[in-house]
Amino acid sequence: MAEVPVGALHHVELWVPDLDRAVAEWGWLLAALGYGVHQRWEAGRSWRLGPTYLVVERSPALIGDVHERRRPGLNHLAFHGGERTAVDALVAACPDHGWRPMFADRHPWAGGPDHYAGYLENSDGFEVELVATPQRT
Repeated sequence: MAEVPVGALHHVELWVPDLDRAVAEWGWLLAALGYGVHQRWEAGRSWRLGPTYLVVERSPALIGDVHERRRPGLNHLAFHGGERTAVDALVAACPDHGWRPMFADRHPWAGGPDHYAGYLENSDGFEVELVATPQRT
């Protein structure tokens, strides 16, 4: 494996109120983005892509059951989504997998005229941004 640069993201851990739902929703999206199952344990799962992995866990230390992306803390995760057609296909398929498109009236330009992306929100209120590879001019 190539050396990982200092400062590169190692992992992200999301605490979720419903593990089964999170595994279904995040598992679909992460698999579509090229992640593979990394770890499984009673209270959680993780998926890895290269040196980075994402964890969903129903921790016994969780003190609430609602994520609100507009409060201080995590607002969203942004992933490289591939070509525009791949981003559009994920956005189109997301309702069948527990996600809903956000900013549908402005898709795919909700981030501005030079930023082609899809924005999704899952059942627990987590937002994901799928950023398309810039087109060569």
